[in-house]
Amino acid sequence: MFTGIVEGTGTVRTRTETPDGLRLRIGVDGVDGFDDLAHGQSISVSGVCLTVEEHGTGGRNGGDAGTEAFFEVFLAAETVAKTYLGDLRAGDAVNLERAMPADGRFDGHVVQGHVDTVAEVRAIERVGEDWRFTFSVPEGHGRYLVDKGSVTLDGISLTIAEKCGDEFDVAIIPTTHELTTLSGKSAGDPVHLEVDVIAKYVENMLDGYA
Repeated sequence: MFTGIVEGTGTVRTRTETPDGLRLRIGVDGVDGFDDLAHGQSISVSGVCLTVEEHGTGGRNGGDAGTEAFFEVFLAAETVAKTYLGDLRAGDAVNLERAMPADGRFDGHVVQGHVDTVAEVRAIERVGEDWRFTFSVPEGHGRYLVDKGSVTLDGISLTIAEKCGDEFDVAIIPTTHELTTLSGKSAGDPVHLEVDVIAKYVENMLDGYA
C-alpha cells in the first residue's frame, strides 16, 4: 500500500522489450532512501505498483561510463496495455514512492498502485504561487470523482477542487509542482488515474440496494 506522497523523481535509463512485456531500468541518484532497495520490494512508479527485480549501481545508460543508483522493474503485457509506461523512453522522469511501512506516518490517502485508467491533461493555469490543473474524466469513472474527494494522479495523492462535466480540477502547490513530474506536463499529456478505493467498496456494498 502507498499514500500518494511522492518521495522524488527517477529517470528512465534503459528500456528492454521482451516477448512477455517490458523491463525498465530507473536511475535514482539524489532520491533519499532509494539506495537500500531490496529484491521483491513493491514500489510505485508514476502510480503503478511494480516489483523491484534488481538494484544497485551501474553506468547511467547501462554501460560502464559513470555510476548511479538504479533499480529495474518488469512490466507484464497487461500493465503495458493499461498504462502509458510502455511509451516511456530513456530520459523520461517518473514519480517514485516506496511502500508505506507499518509504523509510517499516513499523510496522503489509501493508494493501491492499481491504476484504473489513463486520463489527459486538459489545461494548466498559474494562479498566484500555485497551479490549477484540469484533467479529463475518463468514461465510466466519473461516479468515483467528487468535489473535495481524493484522487491519485501519476502516484500523487490530490484533492479534487471541482468536477464539472467530463473534466475535473486540482490545485497544485509549489512543493508538489517542484517535487513531481507535474512540472513537466503539458496539455494533452497522459496521467495515470486511480480513484479512491473507498468509493469502490461503497459502490460494491450498495449494489443491489438501489
